Amino acid sequence: MSYLDPRAGHSAGDTPAAPAYQNPAWHADEKAPDPMSSADETPGKRGPGKRRAGRGDNKGKSRAGRNLPAAIAVGLSLGLVILASLLIWPPALLGVVVAAAAIGVWETARAVSAIGARPPLVPLIAGTAVMTGLAWYEGTDALTLGLVATVAAATLWRLADGPAAVRRDFTAITLIAVYVPFLLSFAAMLVRPEEDGAWRVLATVVAVVLSDTGGYAAGVFLGKHPMAPKISPKKSWEGFAGSITASAIGSGALLYFLMDVPVHYGLLFGAVLSIVAVLGDLAESMLKRDLGIKDMSNLLPGHGGLMDRLDSILFAVPTAYLLFAIIAPN
Repeated sequence: MSYLDPRAGHSAGDTPAAPAYQNPAWHADEKAPDPMSSADETPGKRGPGKRRAGRGDNKGKSRAGRNLPAAIAVGLSLGLVILASLLIWPPALLGVVVAAAAIGVWETARAVSAIGARPPLVPLIAGTAVMTGLAWYEGTDALTLGLVATVAAATLWRLADGPAAVRRDFTAITLIAVYVPFLLSFAAMLVRPEEDGAWRVLATVVAVVLSDTGGYAAGVFLGKHPMAPKISPKKSWEGFAGSITASAIGSGALLYFLMDVPVHYGLLFGAVLSIVAVLGDLAESMLKRDLGIKDMSNLLPGHGGLMDRLDSILFAVPTAYLLFAIIAPN
């Protein structure tokens, strides 16, 4: 990202620099190299006083590198929050979306600060609430206007520091505004239909969860052929097939029983959402690789940051909105 100038200053309200994320040499999905290790150390050879890999360092982690108990606990907690908002009072999902998008904006802005960008948080988070509200009350056209207004407000905020600051941060501002609040605001439009809006959101979340779970299981037990080794070395084609299969079968059954959608449409819905969910995951992995970080933050135990959980949802929500317009129009 050559547009970033780390020498330029920043003002109050900007994103603080993210500590310890300055070395882009390792892969986003791999452990950072140990700065205390010798440069000429032979791989696979254990030096004096060194412990064998896998003893003590990976306590509680699964074969895929996750702290599985913590990951399951956090995942269930997030799912219960969404489910409770849908079942008790669907408009409450707006608050969940705004809160999740605001945290995502903070995490992404913090991440890009590692390479010198200083996107202003105040207008970006304010624009997050505006975009979600516009999506809920007015739909896609108003949401697009909200996106333009958010980018414009953040750019004007940065203009106070001079044209050089605008040139440095404009791309980061646009990336954050589109990537997080704009895409996530489609969840507000999914829940709008009073008769089945809650089921639409639930079907979308379940499809992504099944995709992630199916891909994880198939990748751990069957994965042999790397899918994108330079972006995400733990992803395999076998895992990708497991993602599509689990999401398609689960969505076919769920949409048929909840919304009376024909099974073949449900299968298509699940398969397409699985594909875009995996693409969303890879997109964030590529972003983290470019930034030289492993996780967006350490907010969620076993998961990293909230954005490390939202990466698949972000691409899936607008796709689900478009698919429902075809297979289950209001």
